[in-house]
Amino acid sequence: MIVGALSMLAAIGLAFLRVPLGFALLAVSVAGIGLAVNWNVALQLLPFTISDAVLNYDLAVVPMFILMGNIIAKTGIAQDLFRAAHAFVGHVRGGLALSTMMSCAGFSAVCGSSYATAATMAKVAYPSMKHYGYSQSLAAGTIAAGGTLGILIPPSIIMVIYGILTQTNIGDLFVAGVVPGLIGLALYLAAIRLIAARSPSEAPKGAASSWADRWRALAGVWPFVLIFGLIIGGLYAKLFTPTEAAGMGAGLALVVAGFSGRMSWRMLRRVIVDTAYTSISLYTVLFGALMLSKLLTLSGLAAGVLGLIEATGLEGMWLILAILAVFLVLGCVMDSMAIILIFVPLFAPIVVAQGFDLVWFGILVIVVTEIALITPPVGMNVFVLKAVLPDVPVARIFRGLVPFVGVDLVRLVLLLAFPALTLWLGTTVA
Repeated sequence: MIVGALSMLAAIGLAFLRVPLGFALLAVSVAGIGLAVNWNVALQLLPFTISDAVLNYDLAVVPMFILMGNIIAKTGIAQDLFRAAHAFVGHVRGGLALSTMMSCAGFSAVCGSSYATAATMAKVAYPSMKHYGYSQSLAAGTIAAGGTLGILIPPSIIMVIYGILTQTNIGDLFVAGVVPGLIGLALYLAAIRLIAARSPSEAPKGAASSWADRWRALAGVWPFVLIFGLIIGGLYAKLFTPTEAAGMGAGLALVVAGFSGRMSWRMLRRVIVDTAYTSISLYTVLFGALMLSKLLTLSGLAAGVLGLIEATGLEGMWLILAILAVFLVLGCVMDSMAIILIFVPLFAPIVVAQGFDLVWFGILVIVVTEIALITPPVGMNVFVLKAVLPDVPVARIFRGLVPFVGVDLVRLVLLLAFPALTLWLGTTVA
């Protein structure tokens, strides 16, 4: 147990030092198993774990969703979504921020990446908000917060990783994420309207569009509706598995991009190379996380932590609150992916032992990691935005995020108090 605990501390330390997470987890896990059990077991487990993961059918969902997201990100669908949303609500006070938030939700729904959503929408929406006189804090805060929707509204890469780590059905996670994602979007839109009402100078009105312009703009979002409808509709109706949905989504995105004339051979090559690079990075991280899970079991640390928690008398909802509090604190200083990979294997058995649903717990964890993406000092979405918008001070971005973090906490309380908000859509399918 001491070796297991020291290995966890080493993994956290390496994550703080920005050592590539996959290599850090692999090194710590192999060393920990070698010291806790023996080196032959450690060196045999490593290739077996990697081969089992590579041959796992469910894991094929990762490169397919990444490919789909890259195709969509590079073919202009973000601009089409923003244009359509702006045509309908851009003329009201705060309308450009509302348009940006709705575009973030739509783009993230078919992209699956918070970072890609924030970076793309910064290029698409920020110049318009700046042109109409929006405050830097509201404009940047809206984009950074909107990007967080990418890890909750399915398809989501983090949901896939959580599902693999906890052996939870990925399709159930995708379906369960829809309602909390929509609640998050509604609360974000309400926060923007409140800011616009209290400080009109921060959110001026934009130009009004005619109905003819609105219908023309709306016609440009059909690829998004088609792809999202295929994936979520098929999963909801149990017509196909998440892996099949990912393959069809990627194929449909490629067909749409090709027929619309937005995909050249040079762009296709770049999309495939980017997909391979990102997929290999994620696979390496996942291999490390799976080895860490084996270390927690073999060292007895997981059982020891469970016994320690039982000794404290914490149980039921108080235990869930304590675990989420740990995640919230960690989110202020660690990357959300690192939190999921290091701590979910430790806490998931405890949650199961208490009789809680891992799908519900997974959505709570993802909401908490959303908050981690926009909280100081290590809000990764903020630094992605800073890289795209170097003229906007980091402090101003964080200041603009305060109301969005507030409504995120409101949503977390709602999901804790009413688990049916997360689970009812899945139960209607079952």
